[in-house]
Amino acid sequence: MLTKSFLAKPGEVEQKWYLVDANDKVVGKLATKIAMILMGKHRPTYTPHVDTGEYVVVINCEKVVLTGRKWEKKEYTYYTGYTNLRRETAGERLANKPEEVLKEAVRRMLPKNKLAVQMLDKLKIYAGTEHPHQAQNPQPKDLGV
Repeated sequence: MLTKSFLAKPGEVEQKWYLVDANDKVVGKLATKIAMILMGKHRPTYTPHVDTGEYVVVINCEKVVLTGRKWEKKEYTYYTGYTNLRRETAGERLANKPEEVLKEAVRRMLPKNKLAVQMLDKLKIYAGTEHPHQAQNPQPKDLGV
């Protein structure tokens, strides 16, 4: 008896929208759960070379938590084109661009290929409780973090 493996094809998988509240959630634990949903690893039809993930809308991203002294110790470095790297702590980044703290954590957990860009485009992060995706009717999802 032959067993056949299922391989999803692009455009064949229906994608749902989920709403996640990031209020008082630890950044790393929340980012791992979001990355799994974006990749589609929570489904039995996961196929590595096809984007089988779902859309995720995150609200209240300015209320995320880092454990320990990471608000002062964790540094983000970036290059502007001029000499020297720019540095900012996690606390400074949360004050200036609160969406970037969670987005950067999720981006680093996705695969390092062209498919990751498509997966990251399905992540919508907003500070506050309002978001413009009511028309997609996102289902509230408790990630248990």
